[in-house]
Amino acid sequence: MTIVYVDADACPVRREVQKVAERFALKTIMVCDGGIRPSRDPMVQVVVVPAGADAADDWIAEHAGHADIVITQDIPLAARCLDKGALVLGPGGKEFTHENIGMKLGMRELNQHLRETGMGGSFNRPFEAADRSRFLQALDRAVNRAKAMVKPQT
Repeated sequence: MTIVYVDADACPVRREVQKVAERFALKTIMVCDGGIRPSRDPMVQVVVVPAGADAADDWIAEHAGHADIVITQDIPLAARCLDKGALVLGPGGKEFTHENIGMKLGMRELNQHLRETGMGGSFNRPFEAADRSRFLQALDRAVNRAKAMVKPQT
C-alpha cells in the first residue's frame, strides 16, 4: 500500500496533501519536529522527531520505500527517497526524478557555495496559488503512478 510522507515543518501544501490522500484513501504521515496539530483523520499520522538539522529527513528516508510518495523541498532527502523507489514531489508540483536529481544536487551545492562566499543571496520566489494548483495536479498523477507500481497481492 502506498504511503504519503510529508516533510512537514515548512511544507505549504499540508492541507492539499490531506485532501488528496483522503480522496484516494491513502495513509499520510506528517513528519516534523513539533508545532503541527494532530489530525482527526485516522489515516493521517503526525510523527514528531527530536529537533535537529536532519532528524525529519532521516526518519522519512528510513521509512519511505517503493511506490510511496514523499513531499519535500529538501533535495538530498529527495535523492535518498528516489534511491528507495519512492516518487518525490516538491510543494510547487515539480517532480524529482533520477534524471534530474543530479543537476538539482549540483545546483544546490553551487548556490550554497555562493552564499558561503557572500556572492549569492536567497533566490526563492513567493509560493503562489498557481504553485498550489500545479502541486495538486502533480500529486494526483503521482498517486495514480504509485498505484500502478504496487503489485496486487495474490
